[in-house]
Amino acid sequence: MQTIRVLLPLLLTIACKPPPDEMHHMPQASATRGLEAIKRAGCGTCHRIPGLRWPRGASGPSLDGFAEQGLIAGRLPNRPDTLASFVRDAPAILPGTTMPAMPLSEAESRDVAAYLYATRER
Repeated sequence: MQTIRVLLPLLLTIACKPPPDEMHHMPQASATRGLEAIKRAGCGTCHRIPGLRWPRGASGPSLDGFAEQGLIAGRLPNRPDTLASFVRDAPAILPGTTMPAMPLSEAESRDVAAYLYATRER
């Protein structure tokens, strides 16, 4: 019993996830540029995207509250490196996905990821 009392606080501390802002921190990426890349690439044609009034697609999932989701496309860990790669070339990262490769540079894909992490469910 004494061991449990000593180890329980330690286990609870280790099990805690970092706050979303730290977990999704993306140095050198710009959420402002990300929204512009989202508009240019036409992401709103398929997805509902916070901050984008039109178009408001419905064939892909809504991206409201994306930062709080645990998985990308229901199968990949929601991490900045994974998200940036996925938004740029989803079929290469997750074969069989319905999301097409997007006309984004590596820097633009990081900016898009930064934008999605900067938005909060409205």
